[in-house]
Amino acid sequence: MFIALMPGVSGNPDGRPKGSRNAATLAMEALLDGESESLTRKAIELAKGGDIMALRLCLDRILPPRKDRPLQFSMPVIANVEDAHKAIAAAASAVANGELTVSEAADVSRLVETYVRAVEAANLEKRLRTIEEKMKQLARPIVVAGRQAGIEPFFSFD
Repeated sequence: MFIALMPGVSGNPDGRPKGSRNAATLAMEALLDGESESLTRKAIELAKGGDIMALRLCLDRILPPRKDRPLQFSMPVIANVEDAHKAIAAAASAVANGELTVSEAADVSRLVETYVRAVEAANLEKRLRTIEEKMKQLARPIVVAGRQAGIEPFFSFD
């Protein structure tokens, strides 16, 4: 018997249990169990025999594509927001000198930009707190005088 469900609703409202594995994956693992050494040896033999796909497979395992690397270039210390332009200029210069790729310099620039935004946010928060504290100090005498005159304030800084 088939029960029609609303689109987006499955027969298992709790979903797949966490940690459960795909049946096909489990079956393949069972078939390959104990064969990894012989399969690896065969892939190496095929690669040595000129099989391009086997060669690519072996090389990808020996030397996987590089994701990130430590950058080796001289970047000035960023002590404050005003130093940010020096860091960006150093990254651009490193690209021109062949020390960094364009994408690496873009990553450095994003890092500097994130630093600048974080410093600006912290400075804004500090300035806001200072302003709010000064407003409280200025408002207290007015509120006290108003209460003494029988007037309740319609706002509060407390």
